[in-house]
Amino acid sequence: MVGFDARVVGANVHANRLRRMRNAQYMQRELVKELMVEGEEIRKEIQDSIRAGGIPSPNHVPSAPGQPPNADTHNLDLSIDVRVPRASGRTSLVVIAQAEYAAALEFGTSRIAERPFMRPVFARRKDSVIQGMVRALRSTVRIA
Repeated sequence: MVGFDARVVGANVHANRLRRMRNAQYMQRELVKELMVEGEEIRKEIQDSIRAGGIPSPNHVPSAPGQPPNADTHNLDLSIDVRVPRASGRTSLVVIAQAEYAAALEFGTSRIAERPFMRPVFARRKDSVIQGMVRALRSTVRIA
């Protein structure tokens, strides 16, 4: 008679992995954490770009067109906010500038040339945000 003894090694690790894969709330928490980390990095980079130019003073000098605005009152850089709303089953990263003149500086007007301070940072950080989402997914399906 021929026989063999088979043992499954690591079955509990695999079972835990499958449980995490089915747990949408776990995945959601991991995604929100990663998006908040990335959002805070974006906020910091935007604020740094504004603060790098000009020192608040009575002799404030505006930034050059195409460059981020210079800090004067710090109303703009301190108005940057990060949110990760969830609506209709979708989670997104929202970074907004709440200063009333933020859009005029970012996109320009008929009287003011644009001084983008958000779009360049978004373009530079896009891959990092995607990598954060991948990290969230991997933490949900990882073996160990």
